[in-house]
Amino acid sequence: MTAIASVRIKLSLLIIGCIACFAVITARLYLLQITQHHYFLTLCTKNYTRMEPILSQRGSITDINGVLLATNRPVVDLYWHGTHKRRLSDQQNLVLDSIDTILTEPLSDDLKTQIAICERFGRKLLLARDLSFEQLSQVVEQFPNHPNLDLPTQFTRLYPNGPLASHIVGFLGNIRYEDVGKMGLEKLCEQDLRGEDGLLKKKINSVGKSLEQAQIKQAASGMTLQTTLDFEMQKIAELIFPAESAGVFIIMDPKTGAIKALVSRPTFDPNIFLKTVDMQSWQELLEKKALLNRAFDACYPPASIFKLVTTSAALEQGFIEPDDIVYCKGYYEFGGYRHWCVRHTGHGSLSVQEALAESCNILFYHIGKHINIDTLADYARRFGLGKKTNVLFPEKTGLIPDRQWKQQTRHERWWQGETLSTAIGQGFLLVTPIQIIRMIASIFEGYLVKPRILESEIIEKEPLRISKKTREFLQQGMRSAVTEGTGRRLNKLKDIEVYAKTGTAQVSSLKFRTLGTNLLEHAWFVAHCRIKEEQPFVLVALLEHAGNSRPATITAKNFLLEYRKLINSRTLSNG
Repeated sequence: MTAIASVRIKLSLLIIGCIACFAVITARLYLLQITQHHYFLTLCTKNYTRMEPILSQRGSITDINGVLLATNRPVVDLYWHGTHKRRLSDQQNLVLDSIDTILTEPLSDDLKTQIAICERFGRKLLLARDLSFEQLSQVVEQFPNHPNLDLPTQFTRLYPNGPLASHIVGFLGNIRYEDVGKMGLEKLCEQDLRGEDGLLKKKINSVGKSLEQAQIKQAASGMTLQTTLDFEMQKIAELIFPAESAGVFIIMDPKTGAIKALVSRPTFDPNIFLKTVDMQSWQELLEKKALLNRAFDACYPPASIFKLVTTSAALEQGFIEPDDIVYCKGYYEFGGYRHWCVRHTGHGSLSVQEALAESCNILFYHIGKHINIDTLADYARRFGLGKKTNVLFPEKTGLIPDRQWKQQTRHERWWQGETLSTAIGQGFLLVTPIQIIRMIASIFEGYLVKPRILESEIIEKEPLRISKKTREFLQQGMRSAVTEGTGRRLNKLKDIEVYAKTGTAQVSSLKFRTLGTNLLEHAWFVAHCRIKEEQPFVLVALLEHAGNSRPATITAKNFLLEYRKLINSRTLSNG
């Protein structure tokens, strides 16, 4: 091969190599610039772009007049934002010294060391949480737009009235760094209250300082919930309820089912759940069952309140007549045993209405001896007992026993002696306070109304399958209970008309009641009330282990007196 041919070959190979290299470079450039353009553009954008959520404000909860029961308050935190300097300058140390004097707790040496590290690497470090208005004012005044200081604002929940209506309002809990409703309306209406978060797009520099920002999506605040509660009535109910007692106090509009006040004791302050609850406080809440809503989710024997049901069944089934006379000698003999009246010395001769007013057991033992338990159970269910009221909150159904229930659960026949206990509201019977207040309302309105918590809820009514004549007799008996019977403490209250019934519910055999307060009887008081020309309302007062009905009656009386004062003061201010 000649020298010229060799040069040509080498030159050809060189040209081919150059073309190949150019082709590889071109292909690579095409891959980077064309094919992967969006990928690298995204990486580039991420270097200086930050997407941050705009947290929505949670909706408020108010009473019927707009008084806040749950709302939000702004929380401003103080952060140190590093600027990639190797060490803190003298001017920065002076800033930290000034911050030290403003804060309630001075900056620790360990925190100052972390500040120096964050300054070097451009990180953010929390200096103080939830600045007071005075602290915030001093920081803004002394260091406006300082590159190292950041004051982000967020909102936290606030329950301005503390424990007031806490079982209705509920509280928030933190799950995976997010506040969600854990009880009450906060939980039941989580989606309505939460709202929808927005989105903020920020452009930052190499040290993380914001240069430009734009709102991509606007945050939508949560819905405001208007409850049926009346703040003033709720305050009075909370005030008059015995401080150390457990139990329930409910006020309801009998026509619409609107719950105007509801107290469940023991109670709790929902604000404590906005921070981590210590173990001791949590154990106390559990021991007292303070988180239990006793109005809906606890069952009790109805005691003499159930005599309204027994009377209805006996009248409509013909076991008794309104003008019948019964003689009470203090006990009733059945099955070889003496079943005692509430007055062991006896009431003497009583009419049916007087027996209902005096809560004499003898008449109801007589009815229990002759009536079929299934008939009595049917009338109880007509009054809405033994089934849910369909209130917004979780609720128990209670228990209305009959032959089928006992056979299925205990595999035993029903004994007529058990009907005697059921006729006076004892035995296997269990009801919830919300069922009882609904029953009392139906006696006066002629229908079962669904209890409502939210003003937006539809009013739902179910006809009461009890004759008007029977209802009027029950009303007369409840009026007699106030004028001459077990509710005499509420008689002759000026400008107040009361129809009532009392009850004392046994939780154990009477021979054991002296062994501890937890074996004493529950106290019931139910009433239909009207003060002056105001709209009537029904109330239920239940005090656990009170021993007799007197404490519940006094509690109701105190409420009526205080509420009358409120009405009189409103009249004077408007006049």
